[in-house]
Amino acid sequence: MSSRTNAISRITNLRRHFNISKQGSKGGNEGNSYENTSSGSIKISQDVSTALSNGKAVVALESTIITHGMPYPQNFETAKEVEAIVRENGAVPATIAILDGIPCIGLTTEELERLAKLGTKARKISRRDIAYVVATRGSGGTTVSATMIFASMVGISVFVTGGIGGVHRNGENTLDISSDLTELGRTPICVVSAGVKSILDIPKTLEYLETQGVCVAAYKTDDFPAFYSEKSGCKAPCQVDTPEECARLIEANRRLDLRTGILIGIPIPKQHSVTGNVIDSAIQTALREASEKGIKGSAETPYLLSRVNELTGGSSLESNIALVKNNAVLGAQIAASLAQIQDNDQQKDKGSKSEANDS
Repeated sequence: MSSRTNAISRITNLRRHFNISKQGSKGGNEGNSYENTSSGSIKISQDVSTALSNGKAVVALESTIITHGMPYPQNFETAKEVEAIVRENGAVPATIAILDGIPCIGLTTEELERLAKLGTKARKISRRDIAYVVATRGSGGTTVSATMIFASMVGISVFVTGGIGGVHRNGENTLDISSDLTELGRTPICVVSAGVKSILDIPKTLEYLETQGVCVAAYKTDDFPAFYSEKSGCKAPCQVDTPEECARLIEANRRLDLRTGILIGIPIPKQHSVTGNVIDSAIQTALREASEKGIKGSAETPYLLSRVNELTGGSSLESNIALVKNNAVLGAQIAASLAQIQDNDQQKDKGSKSEANDS
């Protein structure tokens, strides 16, 4: 089954399961289709739905980077710019969030701004939180894990984020391990990121991903990137050098039905890299302060990123924005290459069937 057929099948199954009625919304959201249930609904923007149905390139984008990753208005401007970059590179952006209990796949500009203004007042939603937020009609930004789930539901194969979560430092004692890692082990989607956030324990994170059976590749390097820095000092298990190679990797994973995710780490552009003692010192200070203040769990990563930004005089936020945009370029190019590969395969299949019928 081709990815295009798979996407159509997923959307059809969702509609059948949820007793879907397709409609345009009021209040500035015309063009969105809603998948209604008696207790809630899933909303897919018309752009995303049309692209998936026609086998076009779509890139999923998470929303905790908007709500918890940076302050307003930088978060809103960055979200709009990242979506524009995805479009410029041949794909349709699908920012994912939950608004008023409705999982949304593809947001309007108004919805993006609403999330941006909510900021940390919005809930940070991972897999464990989805049912609760939907049931209580809450709103929030989806983490890597939750975004993967919703993207995979509708057949989106490529997802761009800044950096994934991982094993926290001292995680062998606290067992503080991001659900991003277990989700990568059970949800077949390609995540394009600047590696693992450098506030985390990168060697242990890579070990955990290996245990989960996740294919981890670095882009144009054999050194796995470390978010703010180009290199972590950890050797990447695999290396891919072009969007086409990345797309073939995704397609091979799909055809083999391995049912696990793929992580592609692309180094932050050199001119935006924050390296050496500056970032290391800031991270150590932030970690110590978080421990002293008793900040743990889902609140820790947003605190650490914010504090590191303060300690680096804003340079880490600039780097964060730059790396997300860089990731979006590659992610869109991968999605476009994947769509082309799958379209070519579909044409070959049609040709083979036609020849068989003629004979």
